[in-house]
Amino acid sequence: MSELSEKRAFLVLNALPHIGPVSVNRLIARFGGAPQVFDAGKHDLEQVRGIGPAASAAILGWRELFDIAREEERMEKAGVVFVTRSDPEYPRLLREIDSAPVGFYRKGANVLDAPCVAIVGSRRTTLYGLATAKKLAAGLARLGFCVVSGLARGIDAAAHEGALSAGGKTAAVLGTGIDIVYPPENVDLFRQVAAAGALLSEFPLGRRADIQSFAMRNRIVSGLCEAVVVVESGVSGGSMITARFAGEQGRLLFAVPGRIDQETSAGCHQLIRDGATLLTGVDDILSELNYLGGLRPRPIPDASGGDGGGAPAPRPPDNLPPEEAAVLACLANGAALTADAVSVATGLGVEKVSGLLLMLELRRLVVKRADGSFEARV
Repeated sequence: MSELSEKRAFLVLNALPHIGPVSVNRLIARFGGAPQVFDAGKHDLEQVRGIGPAASAAILGWRELFDIAREEERMEKAGVVFVTRSDPEYPRLLREIDSAPVGFYRKGANVLDAPCVAIVGSRRTTLYGLATAKKLAAGLARLGFCVVSGLARGIDAAAHEGALSAGGKTAAVLGTGIDIVYPPENVDLFRQVAAAGALLSEFPLGRRADIQSFAMRNRIVSGLCEAVVVVESGVSGGSMITARFAGEQGRLLFAVPGRIDQETSAGCHQLIRDGATLLTGVDDILSELNYLGGLRPRPIPDASGGDGGGAPAPRPPDNLPPEEAAVLACLANGAALTADAVSVATGLGVEKVSGLLLMLELRRLVVKRADGSFEARV
C-alpha cells in the first residue's frame, strides 16, 4: 500500500516533471487511483501510453523531486488549498475535458459554483477594448456569472476589474505558481481577486512563468466555462489559443468586432469568419444560452402527472436564493409567463428577471418555450 493519501498522491502527481495531465489521467485510470500509481513498478508504469523512462523515474523517485511536507506548510501559511478531482468543489465542466488537471491550487472563495464565462484578449489593447471588456464583465457579474480570465495585463485585467466593480464573482487562472504575481504591475488586482474572488493555478508554489505554462493555463480558462468571449486579439495572440481550446472542448465561442484597420481586432475578425458568434453585448450570450436550453423537448405527462419516463420532476433546492424563489413561484401551477410578465409580478427589473430566469434554466428548474415564455419544471 502506498504511504500517500489520495490528496497527497494527487498533489505529487500534479507536480512531477515529464508527465502531462493526459498521461497522469491515464495512470490513475490504469492503476485504479492516484495512490496506487506509486505502488507500481517501472515496467508496469511504462506500459501506460505517454509514460517513458524519464516519467517512470520521476514517479519512482518522487521524494527527491518534490518536498510534499514543505509544499503543504507553504500552502497553509499562504491560505491556499489544493482541490483534487475527487473533491466535490472540482468544477463539473473542467472534469469533462481530456486534459483535466488532477487538481489545482486555490486562494480565495469557491466562486466556481456559479456558471462561468471567460473574457480574454490582447495584452496590447485599445481604450475601446478595455471599456468593452469591463462593461461585459460587469454585466455578466450582475447576472450572477463568474467572470474567468488570466490576470494578464490588458483585456484580462479589465475583465476582472469589471466583475469586481459590480460586486460579482471572478476567478483568475494563473500561468505561474499561485504565490507569484505576474505581471508585477497587477499586484493590487491580484490581492483584490484573492480577497473577493479566487486565484487558481495547477502549478506548484514557486513555479515561474514560461510559454508552456501560459498555454496550459489557457485550456483551464476555457475548460471552466460555459462560453469564451474574445474581446481583442491579434491573429497569433494567446487568446487565439484559448479560442482553439474552447472549440475543441465544445464551448460557446464569441468574438467582439473592432476596426478593420486595427491589428488587435484581426484575431476576432478571423474567429468570426471561422464561425464564432459576433458579440455586441451580454444579451447575445444570454440569447445563445437560452437558445440551447430552450429547444429541449417538453416531457410528455403521463396519467399520474409524471414526465412519461417514470422519473420524478426535479425539486427546487431548499436554499434557493430569495429572488430566484420569487421568480419560480410566479411559474407555479403550470403558469407560462414572459420575462416582462414575471417582472411585473415580482417588481424586479426586466434585466434582473432575465438573469434570474437564466440561473433557473441552468439549474434545470425552468424551461423556455418556443414562444419565448417560461414555465417551471417543478
